[in-house]
Amino acid sequence: MPEPVYILGGAQSDFARNWSREGLGIDAMMREVLFEGLENTRLEPRDLQAVHVGNFVAELFCGQGQLGGMIASLHPDLSGIPTQRHEAACASGSMAMLAAAAEIEAGRYDLVAVLGVEYMRNVPGQRAAEHLGAAAWAGREWQDATYVWPAAFADLIEAYSEKFGRVDYAHLGEIARINYANGKRNPYAQTRKWDFTDRSFTEDDVANPVIEGRVRRNDCGQVTDGAAVVFLASASRAAQYAEERGLTLADLAKIDGWGHRTAPMMLSEKLTESRNDRFVLPHVNKAIRESFARAGIDSPFQLDAIETHDCFAMTEYAAIDSFEITAPGESWKAVEEGVIAPGGRLPINPSGGLIGLGHPVGATGVRMMLDGYKQVTGRAGDCQVEGAERVGLLNIGGSTTTIAAFVVGRG
Repeated sequence: MPEPVYILGGAQSDFARNWSREGLGIDAMMREVLFEGLENTRLEPRDLQAVHVGNFVAELFCGQGQLGGMIASLHPDLSGIPTQRHEAACASGSMAMLAAAAEIEAGRYDLVAVLGVEYMRNVPGQRAAEHLGAAAWAGREWQDATYVWPAAFADLIEAYSEKFGRVDYAHLGEIARINYANGKRNPYAQTRKWDFTDRSFTEDDVANPVIEGRVRRNDCGQVTDGAAVVFLASASRAAQYAEERGLTLADLAKIDGWGHRTAPMMLSEKLTESRNDRFVLPHVNKAIRESFARAGIDSPFQLDAIETHDCFAMTEYAAIDSFEITAPGESWKAVEEGVIAPGGRLPINPSGGLIGLGHPVGATGVRMMLDGYKQVTGRAGDCQVEGAERVGLLNIGGSTTTIAAFVVGRG
């Protein structure tokens, strides 16, 4: 059996901040979240044995690569530390997480930091959309679209409609409404002070205008500046950490299971592959199933909450049946029956998700792990799901090209 991987804690930045307007660069964002995380966990820089960084396109937004080198510049005790950077579009943070966990499982290190970061609000919205389009196949997908990713997930709406019958926008609007409402309770959420009306989640072209296809403005995850960090530990290091602080392993969180799949790059290829499958996105279901198997569970209802990728409301709609909360094509039932709402049988995105909390691309997978840790250790504040002991995570990159799923449980 591989070495178990524990989560000691971490930190995230305030996703409402615009760091460029403050005159601060990506290095300041990395420094602030790393040292806040160290303070929260009562660790010192010298305690870290390695650092993995998740980031998508700092070269495009900041003209900056070599982010691992920046880590070694943040404190004298970090000079010389082994670092790696990982990129898989919106799943970059989860790739950093998998690599860090693998080093612990292999016995290389006992305490590893995973830091996700994206600096995105220093350019106009259209330029940001063009930069984010790097996760599509350049020159081959959505060439006529003004906004690549809204167009991509508008195509997913059409794929679901073709396979299962027309997707009712009322269900997409309700997914968005829940996530914004959850974000209101999160002190780190980019949208926590935003106001909406009932028409904001309808097909009202003024209150909720079309962006591409059937994707509307309030369906969309946010362009966000942000960073998050978590600290992973081996069983022996976690036991030492707990003993020194008067805790037990049960006071910590642990990665109980993980799944990782990569689907063909183009959405059209994915849809061709899945034409005769039960699922529109079978690779997503397989990654989730892998995480369940490793965690020793066989039903989503053995989870107490889910943090899922909702770059668009349709992405969460697709995640619902991919988790097998409903049968394929019946995600609308979980929306109508209140299953995914706060207080429902299986709340989704109590943090607010990418729509309500924000989506700093390379940080999202790390932020999800941090929220999973908070939920199972009772540290989620106003976002807490009562009695949560096991949380599922789903993080995707591109048009579900890179898929990472985790199950986080009590230590």
